[in-house]
Amino acid sequence: MIHLRTREEMDVIARGGAIIANLISELDGWIEAGHSTKDVDLFCDEFIVSHDGATPAFKGLYGFKGSVCTSVNEEVVHGIPDRKKVLKNGDIITVDMGVKLDGWCSDSAWTFAVGEISSDVQALLDITLESLSAAIAAAKAGNHVGDIGAAVVATCSGTSYGIIRDLVGHGIGREVHEEPQIPNVGRAGQGPELQEGMVIAIEPMISAGSMRIRTLSDGWTVVPADGSMSAHFEHTVGITANGPRILTSVPTGVSAEVGTS
Repeated sequence: MIHLRTREEMDVIARGGAIIANLISELDGWIEAGHSTKDVDLFCDEFIVSHDGATPAFKGLYGFKGSVCTSVNEEVVHGIPDRKKVLKNGDIITVDMGVKLDGWCSDSAWTFAVGEISSDVQALLDITLESLSAAIAAAKAGNHVGDIGAAVVATCSGTSYGIIRDLVGHGIGREVHEEPQIPNVGRAGQGPELQEGMVIAIEPMISAGSMRIRTLSDGWTVVPADGSMSAHFEHTVGITANGPRILTSVPTGVSAEVGTS
């Protein structure tokens, strides 16, 4: 069932989204070589719960062991925080984070560079963030879910990047995952119509190689079949009469330098 939210309900989701946006800004200056992915998890947990009434939406979700997902280099999503996994210069790390506040959920992901990264990896981050920007621009009332995926496809057209097709965005509200699914590959005009009041998480995931994926033996961590470096950016977006409203808006200049706020 697809839910339609009032402006007031979107405002509450945006309050949780602002916590995430500020957390991303803090992480952008804090993440560095020598931190473990468990350090990242603890930093995020402490930041979220320091806000009155806010809790990490992913903590315990489906049995997940961390407060946020920490996916390093080739890991696309669902990396489990680990004290033994220590970041080094040249790595990238995607932190996928959710906040639950006053009964409403918000969700965002950001891929951060650890120190100096190669130009090829920077290009991967750039096109993934460009894909998110294009997908959000397509999220207008009267368009369809397929228009969002079509925007990602158009952004990556003519490149060798792989759009991860078997993982999708989603509706979000009282629960982290609601209807409809938001695929990152689509055809314009296809799929459910986007209606004023819908709140969706749009999250292109792009690899430097294969679009095919596999899950590691931990049962959570997803990687491309060929082990290529991967990036993932995500915003929670409200569909309004005035166009898409980013409810997890990130300050301009954070990380990959292609602003979406």
